[in-house]
Amino acid sequence: MTFTTWSRLKMWGCTVPALVLAGASSIAGASGAAPANVSGSTALALAGVIAPLSPILSGAEKKAMAMLFAANSDIPYKKPIVVTADRIVCRTGNVDITVRSCEVTFGKKTRTVNGSTANEIFATEALAGIPPDGAAGSNFESLSKLSCTIDPNAIRRKDGSGADCTFQPGN
Repeated sequence: MTFTTWSRLKMWGCTVPALVLAGASSIAGASGAAPANVSGSTALALAGVIAPLSPILSGAEKKAMAMLFAANSDIPYKKPIVVTADRIVCRTGNVDITVRSCEVTFGKKTRTVNGSTANEIFATEALAGIPPDGAAGSNFESLSKLSCTIDPNAIRRKDGSGADCTFQPGN
C-alpha cells in the first residue's frame, strides 16, 4: 500500500479491518478512465457496501451478502449473487468536514446515503482504486456500470476466490 493510499484511508477514518481488505485484493486498471476489475476481499467489500441499498436484490440475497461481509461463509444461500449499480457518486467535504454523502443509482431509482454509510462507500471506492476528484470544498469519487459477482460456494473454500467486480471509474 502506498503512502498516498494510506493517507487517504486514514483521512477518511478507515478502520483496521478495511485496511486488511487492501492487502488481499488484486486490482487491474483501476485508475484513469479504463474499465477496472477488482477481485477477492476488495470486490466482496464493494459488493457488501452496495448490496443493502439495492432494490434489485432479494431479501435472501441481501441477508447472504451481509453474512459473507461479516466473515460468515457458512450461509445457506448457494447461488451466485450479482450486485449491480448504474452509478455511484460520493462526496466528502474538506472545508465543511461534516459532509459525507453518496448517491447510488439503480436504473431509474437513486438512493442517497449520508454519514457513516457514505463514508464506508467512499473508503471502499478508494480501496478499489477509484481516483478522487476535487472541487471547491469537496472531494468526489465516482464510478459507473458496477457489476459484482459473489459466489458463496467459492468463498466457502477460503482460497481467495468467489468475488469479482467490474466498473468504469468516473461518471
